[in-house]
Amino acid sequence: MDKDLASIQEAREKVTLAYEAWKIWSRATQADVDRVCEAMAQAGIQAAERLGRMAQEETGFGVAEHKKLKNIVATKVVWESIRAVKTVGVINHDPQRRTYDIAWPMGVITGLVPSTNPTSTTLFKALIAVKARNAIIFSPHPSAARCTYEAAYVMAQAAERAGAPRGLIDCMQQISLQGTQELMTHKRTALILATGGTPMVRAAHSTGKPAYGVGPGNVPVYVDRSADLEKAARYIVASKAFDCSTICATEQSVIADRPIAARLAELMYAQGAYFCNETETNALRKALFHPDGSMNTAVVGKPAGFVAAYAGFSIPDTARVLVTPLVNHGHGEPLAHEKLTTVLAWYEADGWERGCEISLSMIDTGGRGHTQIIYAQDERVVLAFGLEKPVFRILVNTMGTLGAVGLTTGLMPSFTLGSGGVGGAITGDNITAQHLINVKRLAYELYEPPVDVLAPAVLPNTPRPQALENMVLEITREILESKNLHL
Repeated sequence: MDKDLASIQEAREKVTLAYEAWKIWSRATQADVDRVCEAMAQAGIQAAERLGRMAQEETGFGVAEHKKLKNIVATKVVWESIRAVKTVGVINHDPQRRTYDIAWPMGVITGLVPSTNPTSTTLFKALIAVKARNAIIFSPHPSAARCTYEAAYVMAQAAERAGAPRGLIDCMQQISLQGTQELMTHKRTALILATGGTPMVRAAHSTGKPAYGVGPGNVPVYVDRSADLEKAARYIVASKAFDCSTICATEQSVIADRPIAARLAELMYAQGAYFCNETETNALRKALFHPDGSMNTAVVGKPAGFVAAYAGFSIPDTARVLVTPLVNHGHGEPLAHEKLTTVLAWYEADGWERGCEISLSMIDTGGRGHTQIIYAQDERVVLAFGLEKPVFRILVNTMGTLGAVGLTTGLMPSFTLGSGGVGGAITGDNITAQHLINVKRLAYELYEPPVDVLAPAVLPNTPRPQALENMVLEITREILESKNLHL
């Protein structure tokens, strides 16, 4: 069979099976749901190292040990955050307003999975979907098909052993654009969870189906003169190097307050930041991006040494990230865009107001709605950044990679980070199980309707009873006369 036709047929079969499984699972009790999800989380934790290694080997992106940590966040940490969340039956009651909130599942969900975080995204989406009593079918990125399928299989097997119906969690194996399109547009598909590049997210939104999509991240980091510089330097370098910058909330540019810029640079150098000269910076511009502005996938998720060698220069073995000092920011500067690899832009700004302006420019270049990071101890500056930025995660004195996904902050643990209306998404939240249920509301009467509403109404120009009787007689007479009859 033609590859595209085979993919379309597979999508149809999997959606049909998932829908039948969902009809059973939609009647599950909260105890059933939590027992199955507990088993899924434990299976994901046990497979975290193996799946992390598979993801790195298949895609060539990142660091296997870091992917293991992301898999643990996607299972253990996510499950701990939603374990006590009610997703079945009455989930809230307001006795004063006499209302009941009743959870209702969405149905069959399509989960689009990126190549940069294939296993962690799959584990996470499977867990929150089943917690909300949904079925889910994954469509992997072609370059991460094997590890994505394995992650889905781990969760499906654990769920079925714990009592979930077969077909509740599944993954496409015959992968094509046409098959994915069929999966998203199928009449039984209720919702799309799209995590990946801009084209993928736009495709999800264009189907006419409800979709949670995430926009790109081009995360600026402002380091204020009031910051703890040692901490900032240690965190920025470690976070940018984490899994070779494959998380969308990874730091993309440092904006250093001028009075502390030199000291921050020294501290970052000691942590493994290699500051490029003008020739090296220009070489990185050409190496990282194609002439049309798209990123060169050959350097995505690669260590600093690999990227430097690809660009044609060498760096010390101790270097973990490449830092490119820049003056220009905005669309015209390639290195001002999102870089899913170990290259970090560097700017200097005199005062937080100028730092704010450069941050806004970076966000507008490709990260609207996503994330801003600030290192400062001056709460006035922190609040100013929180109020001004068109992003929905403002991280203070913490890593972008681990802070945005909820490991080092109080944000909801998630691997699908909403970018809100300004970023082309329906929400700016960290997506979790609560986003995958509808809520029915049962409401009792609190107040009697106004008396005028209950009283019989006399409509304007309505004939009175006698006039109405006369009208009927006249019409009857006319009908009879037209037939040469008489009343």
